[in-house]
Amino acid sequence: MATPSSHRTRVDRRDTARRLLQRNLEQLTPEERVVVERFISGGRVSRNVRRELHESRTLGERVADRVAEVGGSWTFILCFGVVLVVWMVVNTFLLARAFDPYPYILLNLVLSCLAAVQAPIIMMSQNRQAAVDRMRAENDYQVNVKAELEVLQIHEKLDVLRSHEWALLVEQQNRQIEMLQRLLECATAAPAGDPQKQP
Repeated sequence: MATPSSHRTRVDRRDTARRLLQRNLEQLTPEERVVVERFISGGRVSRNVRRELHESRTLGERVADRVAEVGGSWTFILCFGVVLVVWMVVNTFLLARAFDPYPYILLNLVLSCLAAVQAPIIMMSQNRQAAVDRMRAENDYQVNVKAELEVLQIHEKLDVLRSHEWALLVEQQNRQIEMLQRLLECATAAPAGDPQKQP
């Protein structure tokens, strides 16, 4: 049932945001302003940061991620250990004229080159992962601010509804008291005016 004062139960989202953030919307940072504007318009803030960045990766970033994934695994370490042992066994025992004899200078050169190339590639992947983590943290912050604004607004709506319902209840109770007083007046006036009930 709609009452004439039911329009008062509407809570302004802009006032809710201003109260929570305790400053005017013009003073907010651009990131906070985006969250508040989406809150006011009822839009979504959450997004899948990982998927967004995964889809926008360049070829170099994909290669760096793959090298970091392979180079940082036990499979790579074990396979590379096997290659080193085979290299040393072949050059020490199996070949009469070894292409890389005992101090294994060529092996050291290969390992140094591999480390020189692999380390920056892995660092590129780690830097990209750090950027993903920063974007996730920003997204989490935005989602938390919006959720807090939504909860605050729900509380305000409930408070407005409760105060409105309380006012209606008091008004209804006053009407019932008036009706009871009229009934009581009628009941006390009827025996005094009724000659049959007098002794």
